[in-house]
Amino acid sequence: MRRGVGGEPLVGIVSQAGHYSNATLAGWLGIGLDNLHAVETDASMAMRLDRLEEKLESLYREGKKIAFVIATFGTTDAFGIDDIAAIREIIDRKSAEHNAICPHLHVDAAVGWVGCFLTEYDTKTNPLEIDAPTLPLVERTQAATVGFRVADSVTIDFHKMGWGHYPSSAFIVNRREDLNLLSRSVDDAPYFAEADIRHDPALFTLECSRPGIGPYSVMASLNGIGLSGYRMLVANAMERARQLKEKIEQLEYCKVLNFENPGPSVCWWVLPRGRDAKAIYDRIVAGDLPEEEIKQYQGEIRRLFIKRETSMNPARDARLSFTMNVGFSPGGVALPAWKAVFFHPQSDEEVIDRIMESIEDVA
Repeated sequence: MRRGVGGEPLVGIVSQAGHYSNATLAGWLGIGLDNLHAVETDASMAMRLDRLEEKLESLYREGKKIAFVIATFGTTDAFGIDDIAAIREIIDRKSAEHNAICPHLHVDAAVGWVGCFLTEYDTKTNPLEIDAPTLPLVERTQAATVGFRVADSVTIDFHKMGWGHYPSSAFIVNRREDLNLLSRSVDDAPYFAEADIRHDPALFTLECSRPGIGPYSVMASLNGIGLSGYRMLVANAMERARQLKEKIEQLEYCKVLNFENPGPSVCWWVLPRGRDAKAIYDRIVAGDLPEEEIKQYQGEIRRLFIKRETSMNPARDARLSFTMNVGFSPGGVALPAWKAVFFHPQSDEEVIDRIMESIEDVA
C-alpha cells in the first residue's frame, strides 16, 4: 500500500464468469487490465481447475508475480460455485513448486454467501420441512461452503439475498492481522487524534468516513429475520428455482443452462417451437455448429424474450431479465439466456405457472 506496484510485474487471476468489477479492481490497483487473467469455466459456470493450474504454471514460468486469485461463490447470473478448497490446494502447490509467495485467495460471495445459513441445517430431521427434492441442493450447498474455511478473505452483500439495505456489504478476512495491512495510525491523520481503530473507518478503510446505515441495516435484518428465518428464505428460493427448472426442461424448445446449480437463479433458452434446444446446445458445446447458425439461434432467444417483455402484464407476470453471457462460453461462444431470480419470499407456484404460460405464449 505504501510502495505501490513500483513496476513489479504483478498479475491477478479471476474466473471467466466473475463479476465485471474485477476489471475495475485491476485498474484501481494499478495492475492493469492486461494483467488480469480470466480462467475458463465449465458447464456449471465454475472455474476449470485444470485451466487454473495451467495458467499458474504459465505465469510463473514467465516470471510473473501472482498477487491474487479470486474465486466466486454464486456467479451473478447462473449461481456458479467455484471449488474453493481445490483452488486453495492448487495455488499452494504451484507457488511452492516455483518458490513464490502464495497468491491471496479471495472469494466473491456477494450473492452466494447466504448458503452459509444452511451449513449446520439437519437435513435428516428437516425441522423446517423443506421439500424432499430440494434437500440434495441444501446438502450440495453445505459441502461447498466448507471451502470458505481456507479462503484468505471473502466479500458478502446484504442488499442481495441478505434482504438488507443497498450499502450493506462486508469484507471479511480469515486472519485478523491481515487488516493491519490496511491500517493507518493517528499520526497519518492527526486531526483524528481521538480516533479508535476498533470502529473509526478513517483508520482502516479506503473511505475516510461513512454513514452507519449499512451496519445498522445488517443488524436489523439479522435480528429481525433470525437464523431460522434466513434458512426458510434461502430454502424457498432454492425450491422455487428448482421447480421452474424442472418445468422448463420438459419443453423441447427450451434448455435450462444451470440445471444442477443450487441457488435462486434460473437461466434458460426459449427457441421457436419445433427447435430441439437440447440438441442445439450439445452441438454448440461440441463445436459442431457454424457461426451463422449460432448467431441465428442467439437472435431467436433474444427476440422471444423481447416479445414477452412487450406483451407481459405487469400486474400478473414476473419481471424476468436477460444476460448476453451466462458465464460459460464453449469454444468462445457466448451463451445468452433468459433469467429469473427468486428473491421475493411470496413467490409461489402460481408465479411459476404464469412464467410457463408466458413462455408457451411467445414460442
